[in-house]
Amino acid sequence: MTSSVFPAAHALQSYGWDDAWADEFAPYAAEGLLAGRVVRVDRGQCDVVTADGVLRADTAFVTPHDPLRVVCTGDWVAVEPAGTPRYVRTYLPRRTAFVRSTSSKRSEGQILAANVDFAVVAVSLAVELELGRIERFLALAWESGAQPVVVLTKADLVPDPVTLGHLVQDVETTAPGVAVLPVSAATGDGLDVLAAVLSGGTTVLLGQSGAGKSTLANALIGEDVMDVRAARDVDGKGRHTTTTRNLLALPGGGVLIDTPGLRGVGLWDAESGVGQVFSEIEEFAAGCRFHDCAHVAEPGCAVLTAVESGALPERRLDSYRKLLRENQRIVAKTDARLRAEIRRDWKRKGAEGKAAMEAKRGR
Repeated sequence: MTSSVFPAAHALQSYGWDDAWADEFAPYAAEGLLAGRVVRVDRGQCDVVTADGVLRADTAFVTPHDPLRVVCTGDWVAVEPAGTPRYVRTYLPRRTAFVRSTSSKRSEGQILAANVDFAVVAVSLAVELELGRIERFLALAWESGAQPVVVLTKADLVPDPVTLGHLVQDVETTAPGVAVLPVSAATGDGLDVLAAVLSGGTTVLLGQSGAGKSTLANALIGEDVMDVRAARDVDGKGRHTTTTRNLLALPGGGVLIDTPGLRGVGLWDAESGVGQVFSEIEEFAAGCRFHDCAHVAEPGCAVLTAVESGALPERRLDSYRKLLRENQRIVAKTDARLRAEIRRDWKRKGAEGKAAMEAKRGR
């Protein structure tokens, strides 16, 4: 069964429906269930766009104990055609999922959006760039399976093109393989390029409070659908104007998921994403003498040689180490085998350090 004959095809095509989704949904269509995409989740219920319009449905039927398996914005779901309340019966296997860790001591993951093609990291030019935070967002974006794009918002606040060019270059160095686009929602500069990039799929909009995400969403959609509040002049930060994740169709094609401003951006099993962000470090590491080199003080470390020669900024290496350590801690909390390996490694290093100290003292 393909989208060309599926009854929901035309209505849902603008939301990303395609032949592959139709094939996945075929067994549920045979049961008489409706296909739809979740455009908003709110306290155990969700709004789902279907061929019959936007329906309100309860998610209790598919709410598991695993917080990563709850229904979220961007999911394609099978909805009961009638009923009070009407229930979501299941969601289709996700192609991508954007997940961060929560502040919970149990170290649970929180899914922010599903089936995303592009992850736009909004960074305000009203304040000094925090390259480390950009790297953190990019690690999560790469890990999700989406293609990251960095958008430097409020570009009109940097009228000098030379200065703006230097800022773009700084971020490009921080984001290898990622498009970096300066955009001004106030003047419209750069919006046409960004809209063209995003027209080919589903985009999640990420960034801190005050980064201009809601203003950018309004500019892309062409109307004021998102609440906007002014950022503080002192630090460029604003209050959370978006409190839920909303999926909205873009006039030029594609759909946009806006998210609340994220004060904390914790990694969640994002080792490959970190490696993608710091791809140049991984390339240097291929030349290290030891395959398990930690790039700290080992002889023959190609990464440290690159730092000494100026080919690799020390700040990048420090950020790489920090994100890897954080990711290891998160994974260790949920992976008993890894916890045991880390403890063994600590004991080994402790014994080696003790032996070296005793040898130095001549014992």
